[in-house]
Amino acid sequence: MEPHLPKNMGRGGRWKSHRRVINGVLFRQRTGVPWRDLPARFEHSDRARDSVKPFLMWCASNRLTRRFRLPGAQIRRGTQLTQQQRMKMLGQLFTNESLPLRSRVAAVIVLLYAQPVTRLVRLTIDDVTTDSDQVLLRLGEPPSPAPVPFADLLLRYIASRANMRTATNPGSRWLFPGRRAGQPMHPEALSALIKVLGIPTIAGRGAAIRQHVLEVPAPVVADALRYHQVTATRLATQAGGPWSRYAPGDHTRSPASPSEPRTRDS
Repeated sequence: MEPHLPKNMGRGGRWKSHRRVINGVLFRQRTGVPWRDLPARFEHSDRARDSVKPFLMWCASNRLTRRFRLPGAQIRRGTQLTQQQRMKMLGQLFTNESLPLRSRVAAVIVLLYAQPVTRLVRLTIDDVTTDSDQVLLRLGEPPSPAPVPFADLLLRYIASRANMRTATNPGSRWLFPGRRAGQPMHPEALSALIKVLGIPTIAGRGAAIRQHVLEVPAPVVADALRYHQVTATRLATQAGGPWSRYAPGDHTRSPASPSEPRTRDS
């Protein structure tokens, strides 16, 4: 039995008692109780169940046990961020100078433009352009305008990007350069910096895209923010937006800049 069970590899989390996990699975099979209601003496987390899954499948395929079905992992849906909460977070990011500039810029892009962190790390400084006095960020087509507070942050950040003083990275074009030569930051590293600020990336993206499809036709949002047309349309329908019957076509208008959070001076 032991060769078919995962071993502790030193780094990361350690597997708990395999005996407790297997006994828990057998107890559930015998009694029919829900996985979440197993007695505390059994190890029954999703991770624990997955740790012995290969062994259990091996037993089943070799007819060493009765037929059984492992319960699927429970998907926990995160709490949605309200528009008011989103705007409050943006206001803090725009005005709190004690926060790291790189983290602020990344978090604002998530909250303003509903971008996943995996896409943030692929942005380059060439995606930031100016048109007269307007700063634009190219996420799709056409480029999206940056509201004044964010435009100031973005330009300041570009002028002082981190990881640019190493001998191998002086000419990096990445908006978020990594420590390795020619490479951007890893998405997990950038995501961790955003979370330190208390910004929930998934909930923040969700709140941003819902607001965009309420204010602008879904096909326009999809093109400008690089969302799939079907996804944007579905989100617009769910949000109850007035643009559900808007026909896609050659649209040149970018999603309007979100209303800028007011500061004490405004």
